[in-house]
Amino acid sequence: MTYFASWLTSPQYVKGCEGKIEMHVSPEDIIALIEASLEANYSDVRTASNKIAKSISNYDLESAKKIKSVLRKRGVPLQSSGYIESLPVDTKSRMPLLEEAQWPVSPLFLNSEAKNVFQTFLADIINIDKLISHGLSGRLNLLLSGPPGTGKTLVAGHIAAQLNRPLYIVRLDSVISSLLGDTAKNLRQIFDFAPKKNAILFIDEVDAVAKLRDDRHELGELKRVVNTLIQGLDSLDDHAVVIAATNHSGLLDPAIWRRFPYKINFDIPDFGMRESLWNHFLFLDNGEDHITKLLAKLSDNLSGADIESISIATRRKCVLTQTDINLVSVINAVIGSTLGNTATPTNDELSTAEKKNITCLLHRTHGITQVDLSKILNTSRQTISSYLKE
Repeated sequence: MTYFASWLTSPQYVKGCEGKIEMHVSPEDIIALIEASLEANYSDVRTASNKIAKSISNYDLESAKKIKSVLRKRGVPLQSSGYIESLPVDTKSRMPLLEEAQWPVSPLFLNSEAKNVFQTFLADIINIDKLISHGLSGRLNLLLSGPPGTGKTLVAGHIAAQLNRPLYIVRLDSVISSLLGDTAKNLRQIFDFAPKKNAILFIDEVDAVAKLRDDRHELGELKRVVNTLIQGLDSLDDHAVVIAATNHSGLLDPAIWRRFPYKINFDIPDFGMRESLWNHFLFLDNGEDHITKLLAKLSDNLSGADIESISIATRRKCVLTQTDINLVSVINAVIGSTLGNTATPTNDELSTAEKKNITCLLHRTHGITQVDLSKILNTSRQTISSYLKE
C-alpha cells in the first residue's frame, strides 16, 4: 500500500539484542545538526532535525512527533541570536509569501495508480541529469486534485522528505494582494526565490490564482495573474520542482494543466486503503482482520483524514480514561460522520436506542451475524435478537 515497506530492507536497519528492528540516527545527521546550531542557521537546523525525525519515525513515532513539535516553535532561540530566515514578502503588508513546512511523520497511503505516478515522479527527479543527457528532460511539475482530506498536502511533504529538500508552501493570503497589480509581482518573487533554495514549491488551492481566463466573472487583472503564473512556471529550469493542489480541478485554465505533466487524482479511499488506514491509525498496525474490515465497510463515505481524525480522537480518550478501545463507540462515531464532518467517539455506554440502531444497520445492511453482534456490543444474543425483532 505504501512505499515505506521497502525501507525495512534498508542497510540502515539493524537487529537489536532482543531481535527487534531498530534504526540508528546517522552520525552525519548529528554533526550537521550541531554545526547548524553553532552557526545559528535556522534552515539547516530544521533540515537536519527533520532528517533525524524521519529516521526514527518507523520505530519511535512518539519521539519523532516530539522533534516535530519542537521545530514548530519557528526557531525563536535562533532569532534571538540574530538569525532570521529571509523569505520574500508582500511589499505593502510585509507578510511573507512563503512558509517552510515540516516533513510529515504520518505514513502515506496510496492506491496502485497514484503510487505509480508518485514513484515515477520521484525517480525522474532523482535521475533528471541522466534524462537531460538523453534529451528527455521535461517539467518536474505535479498536479494533485481531489476533495479535501485525501492526502494532497501529505504527498507534497513526503516528496520533499524523500528528496531531502525543504518544502515551501505558498501563502495565498499574502500573495493575493488587495492591489491586484501586486499579486503578479508576488508570484514573480516566489519563482525567483524557490530555485535558489533548491526547494520544493507547493501551491495549495492553485485554482485561486489559475482560473480559466475566459471566466466572465473575473476582472482583467486577475486574468493577467494567470499569465504571470504560467510565465513563472516556464521560467524555471529542468531541476526545479513544483507541486500544485486543487479541490476544484474544473476551474483550472487548460494552459495550467499542460504545464503539469505528472497528475494524481485523489478520491475517497477504496476498501483496501480504508482497511489499512483503520489498522494503522486506530490499532497501530495490530488490528484484528475482521474488525478492520468491518470499519472499512462502514466508512465508505469518509476520507483518509476523516478516518485518521476518528482514530486519533478514540486513542486520546483511551489514554485519558485509561481504558481500551470501545469498538461500539467507534462504530457509532463512524455512522454519525459525513465527509469532512466527523463525530467524536465518547467511550461512554451507548443508549439502548443507539445499540438498536447499530444492531439493525450491521445485521441488515452489512450481514453481521447475531453472534458477532453480541461480541461487538458486549451483550447477550437474546438481547440482540430482541433488538432485531423490535
